[in-house]
Amino acid sequence: MKAYKGFNSDLTCRGYQFSKSKVNRTNEANCKRNGFHCAENPLDCLDYYPDYKRSVYYVVEASGDINETDGDSKISCTEMRLVKRLSFLELLVEGVAYMDRYPKRRWNSNVAHEKGCAFNGYALVRGKNPVACGSIGDVLMLVQEEKERCEVQDIVVYVIDGKDYLPDVWYGMDDGGAERSLA
Repeated sequence: MKAYKGFNSDLTCRGYQFSKSKVNRTNEANCKRNGFHCAENPLDCLDYYPDYKRSVYYVVEASGDINETDGDSKISCTEMRLVKRLSFLELLVEGVAYMDRYPKRRWNSNVAHEKGCAFNGYALVRGKNPVACGSIGDVLMLVQEEKERCEVQDIVVYVIDGKDYLPDVWYGMDDGGAERSLA
């Protein structure tokens, strides 16, 4: 199954050194105790690896014995293959695509409703008229949705650079962001 995983910058996680070139294997999979942990929702990786400047993120293939948890989309598996490394922006876009595919699922705690200020380098705001602000270097991703059905209609991305996009200014959907398509 397709999932997402965060790692330390050296591809370690909880003392295990992952390999990019082979299937990584372990004996047991229990979300609370052991196995290789990953998440169906890409944004859940930010709960476990929030410092995107010191972490790396991958699309992974989780297989073997799989155990799920009730708390978020985290799963544990006995076999994991690293498929593709994602930039931080790609991870956020994958998160928006996940929200688009599963509009009624529980939101990740890092997603703000309608209005949000960047924290830890980014803001991801979802709503009918989302707005966000941030500091130099922050990424602002706005996700406009149709209110009744929670379907993603459009996304806009801003990088606060101090030149085109200024710190501590609230940006909305029509303020000149770089539009990104989910197609």
